[in-house]
Amino acid sequence: MKGLRSQDLGLLLKLVSLQKQESFSPASKATAAWPHDWQDWEKEEAYPTELFNGGLATPELFRSTVYTVRNLEAETGIGKSQISNALHRCFDVGLAKKDRKTNVPRANTKALLEFIVYGVKYVFPARSGKLARGIGTAFAAPVLEDQLFSAGELSPVWPDARGNKKGLEVEPLFKTVGHAVRRDPELYALLALVDAIRIGNPREANLAAELLKKHLEVKV
Repeated sequence: MKGLRSQDLGLLLKLVSLQKQESFSPASKATAAWPHDWQDWEKEEAYPTELFNGGLATPELFRSTVYTVRNLEAETGIGKSQISNALHRCFDVGLAKKDRKTNVPRANTKALLEFIVYGVKYVFPARSGKLARGIGTAFAAPVLEDQLFSAGELSPVWPDARGNKKGLEVEPLFKTVGHAVRRDPELYALLALVDAIRIGNPREANLAAELLKKHLEVKV
């Protein structure tokens, strides 16, 4: 897609996660997406969802806080100027739009799903690389683990010094994926599903596409 960069896709998926968090589901449900044995990183600063669950925020305050360029930078690790440029590109190609009621940026989930399923492996291809320590992605992530992964296979991982898995490195859509997914279980699931489509065989990609459709809440 003309002008689109891989980090733009990561930002769109973050917008999807933020919109789902506006329903303010209990944090205990969200944390079910965390790997059970990855508890060796320092706790991040309080996230607006946590403040809301503690009774300290309103939906309006949540939206006014989390969609700022400053907060998107803090949550994804993508620079502020890069985020601004990414939003403009996504608006231009129809992958994002402004919410009519709140004016916050929203991902066009139907178009986003179509692009990921039919185009991402060609526009942003990925191949397994050298052995590395990192965070499990694709079928080694919790969202797909035990559904496709065969015993004896090396896990696909995003290289990250704080991860607890050893496997074959997969180049992430943006450099700060490790930081971003540690703060957001839903974003972790979305990015892992995208990677399963990028690197998986047809069976793996098809399963990931079906799960991604559910996560994006796209109805056809």
